[in-house]
Amino acid sequence: MNSEPGIPRCTWAESSPLMCAYHDHEWGLPVRDGRELWETLMLEGFQAGLSWSVILRRRETFREAFQGFIPERVARFTEADIARLVVNPGIIRSRAKIEATIGGARAYLAMQKAGEDFSAFAWSFVDGKPLQNKTGTVQAKTPLSEKLSAALKKRGFKFVGPVIVYAWMQAVGLVDDHMTGCFKHVSATPLNTQR
Repeated sequence: MNSEPGIPRCTWAESSPLMCAYHDHEWGLPVRDGRELWETLMLEGFQAGLSWSVILRRRETFREAFQGFIPERVARFTEADIARLVVNPGIIRSRAKIEATIGGARAYLAMQKAGEDFSAFAWSFVDGKPLQNKTGTVQAKTPLSEKLSAALKKRGFKFVGPVIVYAWMQAVGLVDDHMTGCFKHVSATPLNTQR
């Protein structure tokens, strides 16, 4: 995933080649797949208190540890699985975050069983299309992320406070928060529109 040097980007993306590639090829692209939306939300929960680059460097190990982030598999994790994960040096070894991911898988499946598609649920908060932030100011949370956070908590999710939820909304393209000078800003022609 190489990125072209010298292109104007959001300033946070210029901290490393890893972040640059993430910005150019993933961040902010609309994700419509419910399982992928759920995986990203779980990873955002692990990121709380850390840098996103830490999560990106460990993402493949997270995927191995959580069996591909397939909710049906993760929902069946037992105390033995938790014990295995809290000593895995390749992930963030927070018992609370590990348990929240297992609970998140169960909440995802409960929504599915009740006929509530996770993708349709998430996208309903933005009327099915990315919200364009044209202000040039990126916020840590918004009234909408507070509303979505509350809806997720009501369904049994944890580590989904409004700041985490807003970072997730940005990452999966529910909100387009590219800075005004960035080549991916709404006024520019994006390289990709969906993943």
